[in-house]
Amino acid sequence: MADFQIVVGDPSDGMTYQLEIDGQDANRFIGRSLGDEVDGEAIGLSGATLELTGGSDTAGRPMRSDVRGPNTESILVTGGTGYNPERDGERRRVTVRGAEVSDETRQINVKVTGDDTDVAAVLGDEESDDE
Repeated sequence: MADFQIVVGDPSDGMTYQLEIDGQDANRFIGRSLGDEVDGEAIGLSGATLELTGGSDTAGRPMRSDVRGPNTESILVTGGTGYNPERDGERRRVTVRGAEVSDETRQINVKVTGDDTDVAAVLGDEESDDE
């Protein structure tokens, strides 16, 4: 059974909210690729649409949208997700995860799109209660 940490970005106020999902709600994300849209009901945001923007696997490898499937690949990159070159023209071979969400995925980054759902009211600001 898959379980994920979902990082929800709210473009309207620039805040992010983290939550854990498992079971049936987590299964809604398996097989989806970066850029796909998922119903917000999976995390309790009814009426909203979530766009998958990124993520990482259990080893911390980032997901790249230009790598197909759920497997890892070693690719030669000049920059972008997974590598930040120190000089112009520098390239490096890095291992990254494909764009498809699988059981090996640990974290999924999503962005709220579509409806004007108040994300802060639904997901809450759990950090402010502790202060």
